[in-house]
Formats: sequence, C-alpha cells, structure tokens
Amino acid sequence: MQLSTRKVLDRAFSGLGIMSILLVAAALLIILGPIVARGLKAFVFRGTVEYRLMQFEKFRRGNRAAIEAEAAQARAARQPVYEALERFEAELQAAGGAKRRQSREALEEVRAGVRELWGPLPGEVRPTLPRLQYGQTRWDRALIKRGHILYAATYDYSDSSRMGAVVLKPRVEQFRGTALEPLFARLADPKRFAATLRPRATFYWRFLTDDSLDAHMFGGIWHEVLGTIYLTLGAMLFAVPMGVIAAIYLVEYAGEGALISFLRTCISTLAGVPSIVFGLFGVAFFIGALHVSPGRSVLAGSLTLAVLILPIIIRASEEALLAVPRTYKEASLSLGASKWRTVVGVILPAALPGVLTGIVISMGRAAGETAPIIFTAAVSWGAAPALWQTLTHPTPALPWNIYNLATEHAQVEEIRHVQYGMVLTLVVLVLLLNLTAIYLRARISRQLKG
Repeated sequence: MQLSTRKVLDRAFSGLGIMSILLVAAALLIILGPIVARGLKAFVFRGTVEYRLMQFEKFRRGNRAAIEAEAAQARAARQPVYEALERFEAELQAAGGAKRRQSREALEEVRAGVRELWGPLPGEVRPTLPRLQYGQTRWDRALIKRGHILYAATYDYSDSSRMGAVVLKPRVEQFRGTALEPLFARLADPKRFAATLRPRATFYWRFLTDDSLDAHMFGGIWHEVLGTIYLTLGAMLFAVPMGVIAAIYLVEYAGEGALISFLRTCISTLAGVPSIVFGLFGVAFFIGALHVSPGRSVLAGSLTLAVLILPIIIRASEEALLAVPRTYKEASLSLGASKWRTVVGVILPAALPGVLTGIVISMGRAAGETAPIIFTAAVSWGAAPALWQTLTHPTPALPWNIYNLATEHAQVEEIRHVQYGMVLTLVVLVLLLNLTAIYLRARISRQLKG
C-alpha cells in the first residue's frame, strides 16, 4: 500500500471516529437534556402556600404560626372570588327557566376550577382524599388551572380534512354583566392571582427520602429507591460469585472441547435474550417450580435479575482473566504454588479491574430493568418491605413505577414532575455505579503497578 493511500485511510478513519463520538454525544444530549431539565422540577420549583400547608399537616415541617399567618393572607386574597360566586348564586335564585339551568352548569364548571386551584370552598366539608384537601401546591400547575377557569375549550370542525381543532374562548363572555364578571379580571391579574397562592422558590431534597402520599400526588420516592437497591444488591449477591467462579472454571480448568464450546455459545446467546423472557422464566421457575416465595417477592426478583446479568458477568470476567499475562501464572507455578493458589492469589487480583467493571455495569443493568420484575417482584403502590421481609414480600421499584405512573395513573398529567424525577434518579444511580467502576478500576490498577 502506498504511503499516500495509507494517509488518506488514516484520516478517513480518524474523521469517522470523531464523527461517531460527536453523534453519540449529540444523542445523549438530546435524550438526557429533557430528562435532566424536567427531572429537576421534582426538586426545584415554586411552591405555593398550599404546598407549605400540606408539608406541615402531613409531614410536620415548618413553623406553624408562620404558615397559618400566610394561609390567612392567601384566604383574604381569595375572598373576593368566593364572594363573587355567592353573589352570582343569588342572581341565579332570582332567574328562571332555561337560562338558569345553562348558567348553573357554567357556574359549576367555574366552581370546579376554583376547587382545583385553591381546594374546598368555604363552608364545604373537607374531603378525605388528600389530593382534594389542598389546592395547587406547585405554581406551574396553578397557572394551568387558572387557564382552565379563564378559558373554555371548544372544538372547530369547519375543516373537514382535520379532526376538531381546539379553540380557547374567554369564559368571561358567558358572564358579561353578571356578578361573576369581576372574578375573571381578578384571576387574570398576575399580582392579585399570585397573592392567592404566594409562590416561593423551593428546594425539595426530601423528594428522595419522603414516603409517597396519595399515589404520588404528594411526597417522595423513598420506597421506590429502597426497592431498587434491594433488587440490585440481591441480584449481585447471587450473580457475582457464580459468574466469577464460572469464568475461572472456563479459563483455567475447562480446557477445549465440544461441550465447552457449546457452553460458551449458550452463555453468549443468553446475553442477548430479551429481558421479558427472563421475567417469564423467573415466575415459572422460581415461583412456580421452586416455590422460593408464595408469590412476588424481592427474593424471586433478585434471582431473576441474577440469571439475567449472569452471562454478562461471566463474559466480562472471562475476558479479564484472559487478559492477564501468561508470565504471571508461569512465575507463580515455578515458585511452587498450586494451581488454585495461583488463580486466587495472582491471576484473579490482576484481573480484578476488568472483573469489577463487568460487575458494576451489570449492576446498572439490573437497576434499570423492568420486564424481569413485573411478574416476580414489583408492585405499583405500597411500601418497600423491611429487610427481613424481602424473602416473602414484593416491593415498589423505580423502573416499574416509572412505567406505571406514566401509563396507568389516574392523574398522569398532574405528576409529570414525579415521573421525570424518578427517571432522573435512576439515571443518576446508574451513572454513579459506572463512575464507581471507573474509580475502582483506576485505583486497583495503580496499586497493582506499585
């Protein structure tokens, strides 16, 4: 090959490599950017007086006197709206016929919007369900609820080529000349509206440590985080010893042959099997055949995840063992050490950086898997079991609850911040595991080099 041709090829490969790195970086930015931006809203947001009232009543946080004084100021700012509703109700009592029925339907829509915004109206019995006891605890959601009061959504079907387009019409037009008309002007005024909820910048770090309340309408994700830790550590407890021992056997003791080649092929094949298959295997084998637990449990889920990541640990450990220079083994044997002592005292420590990397990467996969735990370990709601209950009790977990909250929750739009907060927490957890692998590998490598 001519020198000029070689230079062109080198430049082409270098350019492709740089382009690949840039494409991966751009893809990560596109994917992780919205996750970080929206996930941070679970921790940093503008909390209203309703949020602070909820925190005090449900979690006993904050100064009672200060919160009650602030709530009284907010109620005073809301009072003109409540009075407008009462005056309009009196007007309806004097009206009659179809106009009265039509106006009452419109009034009930406004009342429902005010309840969503500020909680129960004065004189109403406080509901039992926590989500109905308070108004909007977050300023961004309060602005959306205000829009539902100020504007009525209608549909325009004039264009036959499209489905009905949403058209927002000012709701005040329905109440021109009535006692309810000033209500809309007061809600539309930014300062007056802010006085009714008194938003304040809030850093809610307890999102990671609080229990959830009312199906994640309030509170945090502690039980999901704890359940994920249970399942991940349980999977590693079973998979790591088996995986490393299997790798040692394949590299140092098995030799070559048709059976060993078949076993290696099976291990490589299992590494590519879809995770839902492992989930079905787990429920059929561990729960149905072995009866490791009466039903779904942390133990059954951990065993299923262990089977899932076992091929990855075996392959990573095997490659790390094969990468150890052969001279290490020859030197140890020549000094009179047995084969097992050579493996344990010389080869395995030298391969430890690569083995740890495979283990921690496997931990990241175990922490993020959903399908294997659907039938074996995960529940949608409830508390994580105590440590001594993990053999028989199921647990919530971040991957499953992210899916559940995004698809099956009755108030899915109200808890978007919780969904993204869970995703961000899971991503950071996996990232920390990988950073730990990098740190441990570098530290052990330095120690081995002396």
